[in-house]
Amino acid sequence: MKIVNYNNIFITLMIKAIIFDWGGVLIESPSKGIISYCANYLKVDVKEFDRVYQKYKQDFQMGKISENEFWNRVSLDLGIQKPPIHSLWKDAFIASYIEKKDIFNIVSNLRKNGYKIGILSNTEMPATRFFYEQNYNLFDNIVFSCNVGVKKPDSQIYKIILKKLHIQPKEAVIIDDREENIVGANNVGMNAILFINKNQLLKTLSFFNILAT
Repeated sequence: MKIVNYNNIFITLMIKAIIFDWGGVLIESPSKGIISYCANYLKVDVKEFDRVYQKYKQDFQMGKISENEFWNRVSLDLGIQKPPIHSLWKDAFIASYIEKKDIFNIVSNLRKNGYKIGILSNTEMPATRFFYEQNYNLFDNIVFSCNVGVKKPDSQIYKIILKKLHIQPKEAVIIDDREENIVGANNVGMNAILFINKNQLLKTLSFFNILAT
């Protein structure tokens, strides 16, 4: 428990869970690498591929379209043949996947110190398949946008992870590298940290009296 003074108003915080974003916090943001990999494989301009990807990104990340349908649409827009391999997106994700070991160490320490640990991420189904293949044992609950049909910063997705962790909004701290997702978390009453780097994260966690070492 920690009592925090906000403009002479004292608020009691009892943090029970820490929720991490995946891309950009636990791992280096894979987006540019994925787009570059796919564009090179398809032999198209990176900017042109990115333009088309942005058209279907939301539906792909919300699980409204499969990878097969995603490539049907992208190929038609680009005027190229659909990629013949089973999962080009997964291959591109694997090629761009770089864990932040120092942040994973923080996660491990937090779990040892008794906090529930969650992941809340906007991502595509092929990426989640790779995630589960890693057999991580650090996370109590995981919510991926493509599995629940809603994405950050929609309030509903925050409510889903809170329900899975069996906690109230004020009992959670969420860590994300996008400001709009921080605002979304705050709007449902969660504590939130805009991630910059390891040292900044540790310092901010200490503000909540959270031991992460």
